[in-house]
Amino acid sequence: MLPESMARAVSSPKNSRVQTPAPKLCPRSWQDVWGWHVIVLLGVIVLFGAIRWRLADAPLERDEGEYAYAGQLILEGIPPYQLAYNMKLPGTYAAYAGILAIFGQTSGGIHLGLLFVNAVSGMMLYVIAAWMFGRLAGAISGASFILLSTHQAVLGFAAHATHFVVVSALVGLILLLRAEQSKGTFCLFLSGLAFGVAFLMKQPGILFGVFGIFYLGLSRRPKCKAEWAFWMKKMAVFLLGGVLPFAMTCGLLYRAGVFNHFWFWTFSYAREYATTMSWRGGMTFLTRNFSEVFLAAPEIWIIAAVGILALISDRTARPHGMFVFGLLAFSLAAVCPGLYFRPHYFILLLPVVALLTGVAVACIVHLLQARFNSRWALLVPCIAFAGAWTLALAANREVYFEFDPLEAFRYSYFPSPFQEALPVAEYLKEHTAPTERVLVFGSEPEIYFYAHRHSATGYIYTYSLTEDQPYWPVMQRQMMQEVEANRPAYVVFVNVKFSWIYAANSPQVAALSAWFDQYMARDFQEVGMVECHDAASQFYWGDEAFGHRRPTREILIFKRKG
Repeated sequence: MLPESMARAVSSPKNSRVQTPAPKLCPRSWQDVWGWHVIVLLGVIVLFGAIRWRLADAPLERDEGEYAYAGQLILEGIPPYQLAYNMKLPGTYAAYAGILAIFGQTSGGIHLGLLFVNAVSGMMLYVIAAWMFGRLAGAISGASFILLSTHQAVLGFAAHATHFVVVSALVGLILLLRAEQSKGTFCLFLSGLAFGVAFLMKQPGILFGVFGIFYLGLSRRPKCKAEWAFWMKKMAVFLLGGVLPFAMTCGLLYRAGVFNHFWFWTFSYAREYATTMSWRGGMTFLTRNFSEVFLAAPEIWIIAAVGILALISDRTARPHGMFVFGLLAFSLAAVCPGLYFRPHYFILLLPVVALLTGVAVACIVHLLQARFNSRWALLVPCIAFAGAWTLALAANREVYFEFDPLEAFRYSYFPSPFQEALPVAEYLKEHTAPTERVLVFGSEPEIYFYAHRHSATGYIYTYSLTEDQPYWPVMQRQMMQEVEANRPAYVVFVNVKFSWIYAANSPQVAALSAWFDQYMARDFQEVGMVECHDAASQFYWGDEAFGHRRPTREILIFKRKG
């Protein structure tokens, strides 16, 4: 059937010239968005929920390890930025703390939490698309998003911060559209609040809030002097909601005594990090990573491109063009900060891509209904989309239906040592007291989470210590002082390429290596070694560890002497 928000097309040549009225922004009530189409979307959600459930026990990767460790510390009453430093805002840390409290402090619990976040995002996207373009567009948009956001090309099985940005931003978009209908200010305040939370999840989330300001400012712009006061009131209420989450976070962190660390890492250092990537390097990342994202479901991306043309040419869809094109522009901008273009950054683009997919099919159905009497003709766009969606599903069937969790994980992440981190962490947990500190010399914070042990330093990543940025001397001195003061019982040296990113023979690496070699020779002895292999890694403990070496593909475990 033709989406409710589109004008009804006439079926005879005589009245086909009669102009149909442009659609209203919204249906008569929010209840109109619900129909049998939801059943189709729920089937998709259940299918991918089963896939995520089957692979839930896959190990954590390093970003998940960071969030999980910070969330674990929050549950212990330790605020962010006190024992774990990073440039990300603390929203995702708080979200992880909630997931760990509900589903348990395991990788399976974290991935189960992501299952629900992804399902909610798909349903909310359905509501947005159905509200503007009808229930058919809603079901197709939701199904497209669930498909695209689960693929390993965007690292979709990992609970990255971008998933939490998306779910918060979609709440903000729904409330923004609802506010347009109600003409009140309460929904505007709640919308701003949701966009503010999206920013707390990760800095690029602020661009969705900026989109909200852009859309609200243009869609409700005053038409006469008498309307200016009411317009300014609406904008002020929305901005108040947007600022409130960040202001409250600053207040809480100030009260916890970590505000200076928070501000340095999330703004001062983050600014330097965002300007280190060259334009050429950024374009290389973009070309390589976006091509993989596109090839994960090329037919869906092509249909989304048709949606852009449909918004321009179809006058029944055109009234919502400012919303969709504005969201597209700001979503693209959200992917770009720093020019790193990592695979999971593209998750921020997927809601609007899925929305355009729904627009394309709905507009083609509208066009066919205007020209043909046969209902079978209306099925052609739906069948075409179903075919494209099924092809994308079938192309990734090995990961979805055949690989076990470890195989699926290694397919996406090898040679990073995420699978090896769990046995190493279990060894540390068995050989240390809960109050003892450990040091992971590398960028694998998931080891701290698995072991339930605190780090001897807040530098849970070594990337910032070896980057060519102005703060590295101060950072290295602070890290060395913290380690020597906290006297870790064990040190894990992750000698794996992707756990370190640095330029060969750089002064940063020379200074750090000199300190580490001297510190280890004086106070530690080797008690374990892991050879990282493509198939099954080899673990050696005690005397067996001596004599085994695999540079850039090994993990060494050291115990404090005496």
